Amino acid sequence: MNTKKLSLGAALVALGTGLGTLIFIPLGAAKLYPLQHFINIIAAVALGPGYAVLVAFSISLLRNLLAIGSVLAFPGSMVGALMAALIYKQTRNTVLCAAGELIGTGLFGAVLAYPVARLVMGINFPIFYFVIPFFLSSLAGSIIALMLIKSGVLKSLLKNFTRE
Repeated sequence: MNTKKLSLGAALVALGTGLGTLIFIPLGAAKLYPLQHFINIIAAVALGPGYAVLVAFSISLLRNLLAIGSVLAFPGSMVGALMAALIYKQTRNTVLCAAGELIGTGLFGAVLAYPVARLVMGINFPIFYFVIPFFLSSLAGSIIALMLIKSGVLKSLLKNFTRE
């Protein structure tokens, strides 16, 4: 394992879990975390697909264990992180990476949240119930990530962690 990648992944998990106690938008059974999508994009760009999904999973797990999250975070965050990372790996384009996060979380993750809500939580929402809120949450996080990436701020913050 690459120590730098592991360290950055752990830092992103801590940041995502910590910010989850402070910044979220409650929406019925769901809790929306715009900064989760920011973290997904950073992990996708800096760490690649495997680590990005692991970071998203770890944040979702810790939030649920600490009773500050929802099981709906698993499909939303993990699919978004995976799509963002795979697209970035193929294109090296951060805007397309953010689009992958939007589609992965806002559409696919939102639709995958339906069976989770129904089977795990016992709530029967319409299948597309989470699409708009998940999309808006991932849009906010994507804009934050793109602003930090394009400004160069993120590069200077991550210079000791990024790929070699």
